[in-house]
This record gives sequence, C-alpha cells and structure tokens, in this order.
Amino acid sequence: MSATDGERTRTIRTDVLARVEGEGALHVRLRDGEVVEARLEIFEPPRFFEAFLRGRSFDEVPDITSRICGICPVAYQMSSSRAIEDAFGVEVDGPLRDLRRLIYCGEWVESHALHVFMLHAPDFLGYESAIAMAQDHRGVVEQGLAIKKAGNELITLIGGREVHPINVRVGGFYRVPTKRELAPLRERLLWAGESAREAVAWTAQLPFPDFERDVELVSMSEPGEYPIDRGRLVSNRGLDIAPPEFEEHVIEEHLEHSNALYARMRGRGAYLAGPLARYNLNFERLSPLAQEAAREAGLESECRNPFQSIVVRAVEVLYAFDEAVRIIDAYERPDRPAIALEPRAATGYGWTEAPRGVLYHSYALDDAGKILKAKIVPPTSQNQKSIEEDLFGVVKEMIDAPEEELQLRCEQAIRNYDPCISCATHFLRIDVERE
Repeated sequence: MSATDGERTRTIRTDVLARVEGEGALHVRLRDGEVVEARLEIFEPPRFFEAFLRGRSFDEVPDITSRICGICPVAYQMSSSRAIEDAFGVEVDGPLRDLRRLIYCGEWVESHALHVFMLHAPDFLGYESAIAMAQDHRGVVEQGLAIKKAGNELITLIGGREVHPINVRVGGFYRVPTKRELAPLRERLLWAGESAREAVAWTAQLPFPDFERDVELVSMSEPGEYPIDRGRLVSNRGLDIAPPEFEEHVIEEHLEHSNALYARMRGRGAYLAGPLARYNLNFERLSPLAQEAAREAGLESECRNPFQSIVVRAVEVLYAFDEAVRIIDAYERPDRPAIALEPRAATGYGWTEAPRGVLYHSYALDDAGKILKAKIVPPTSQNQKSIEEDLFGVVKEMIDAPEEELQLRCEQAIRNYDPCISCATHFLRIDVERE
C-alpha cells in the first residue's frame, strides 16, 4: 500500500492475494476522499481448455475438463456431461442421477470445508493462515479437516479417487457401487453431519461487518430439491431460463486488467452466483435439518451480507451430508452403469451448481461426436464484477480507516466469494491487423 499526500491520492495494492485458489492481485485507488477505482486483477496465465478440447472425442471431455480445477473437478465433469448428453438427446435419471448428486455432495463438502476453515475463518479471527489459527483453535481446525475428509471419501468411493475422479463418464459411470459398498460410509457421514451442524453454530459467532448489497442473485432452481445438478436458471429480478438461453442473457467481455472474462447480465450489469444466491432463492428447498440449523444460527430465509456467506457455506455442508444420507438410504444399484449414447451433429448446453456457483458448458459436435467448439463460463468469471462492486462499497464505507485495516478488509471481501482464479482464466482472442 502506498499513499501520496501531496496529490491527495491513496493507492492500496496487494500484489499477490493469499488464501485464494489461483493467482490474483488487488488494486484500489482513492482521490480526494472518493473511491476512483477498485479492481480484482487476475493475472494467472490462460488455460487454453476451450481451445484444446476442439477435435477431441466427446467421451474424453469429462476427464479433460476435470483438470481445470483440483478443488471442484466433479462440477466440470457433471456440467460437461450434461451439455453433451443434451446434444445427443438423452437425460440421465433414476439411480444414475442419484449417484451423480451423491458424488456432487462430496465435492460441496470438501470444497466448502476447505474454504470455511482454512481460507476464510482466519480473516475473521485475525490470523494470517489456518496454521497460525490452529495454535489457538486446534479443535476447530481439526474438525474442519475431518469434515473435508468425509467429503473426499465420498468422492473416492464413487469417483475412484478424490482428486480428478476417473469413474465419471458421459451417460453415467464406468462402474456403479453396490448398496453394501455405500453402507459403511453412511455412518461416517452421519458423524460428520453432526460436526457440520456445530460448524454452522461456530461460524455464526464470527464478527461480521454490517455490509449488505442489493444485487441480482442468480442460481439454478428445481422444484422439490435444493439445486445441485439440475434445474432452470432463475434470479430475484425475473430471470427464468433454460441452458440454451444462457448466452442470450449473459455477456462476457475482456477487460485489460484481467485474464478472466467478465460476465454481466445483458442490460442489467453485475450479478451474484454461489451459496448466497442459492440460499436466498431456494431456502425452502433445504432439508428441514439445514433450515433449522440456519435459523438457530440467526439466519433468516434471506441473507444479503456477503461476509455471512461463510455461515451459508456451513449450512450447505450440513445439507450435503443430509442429502447424501438420504440418497444412500434410498439407493438401488442400477442395471447398467451408463446410458447408451448415439453421437450426432448437434450443439448441447448444460449447467450445474459448482460450490462457487453455476457452471455453464456448451459444445458443438460433429456427427462422429468430435468437439467443434467449446464454451465454459465458470462461477468466478460471473462473480468478478460483483466482487469489484463489493470492493468499491467496502472502501467507500471505510475510506478513513487505517491503511492496513482497509487492505485486510478488502482481501476479506474478495475471499467472501471463495474465488477460483484458476478456473476463471480463459484464452483471450487476439486480433492482429497488418498494414
């Protein structure tokens, strides 16, 4: 951070953000007591995934896209599979769909637990890292690691391994577990669910700034269930669309300071995806246990404070455990591990709710099932504009605060979103003119 009194200009800069997944920086500029600029700079190199998917067979896509993120590989596998299945005109349902939802519950658990206990809680308690926090809160950190481990075990059992699962395929799985194989995990999930309920109460006691934003909230919505793997995309401002309509409503654009594309709602600007949006738009679809824990923690059915997203994530962890046990109890092994597919020339669209928000995929395929074009819009790209608007609001409210305090609050505001910068970086098209 630097300040130049003669010009009455203050510049706040964090060159490398800690406790986020990927590489980014923070830049805030103030002039004459007013906020001039607040931006999240994503400088992690482009990943080229959309480019090198071209020419690959449809059945390679889930394994390739899972490498985009080591924290939420299941989200990429499921969104890509749904888009390709849409192109081929099939719908995975019944026990196979239940297994997809089950492995997704494991990903929500491990990703949210990592964020809540390792990345975000140190902000509220004044520690520079989870390791430093463990010196005074060893039991809390150990509990968080145990919760995360339960999520990883669920992914391993269904997916074959906990990072970049190898058992997921378009149309279903390569192998499906027996009911007997799932039974031992059930008791582990029940125990972890009790710990998750304690985590909801613990996070609710953290000190939260008084900060709310009136922003468009966007999440999937499916009658009768909390959105994870299926549904339309809705908002609190009237959006209600199916996957093929996504690009009609959401615009992506490149800004000079970021390797991630910025998404905005056509004609309306920034919007917020992720746990806070899911919670506000689907509270009544949480399990009774999760709703009860949220109310006991002091949350209403609506929560507009992004700093309280840590509590909402804990509620979603509890829901994921509850949902996983429900699925295991009702599970009957399907007759076949995957639905038969017939490749055809078509374009397919799909989305699912990654831990950080809706993850959109679309693929154009030829009649042999080769990828002609791929488009992936991750949650962090969709949230980047909203993050910067939060930064602007935080700085405006704390403009006279000491520089170190202001810097830490800005970093905390970014971590509210658990940004996955590695997911967000895209290849940017370069137009060259020669004279």
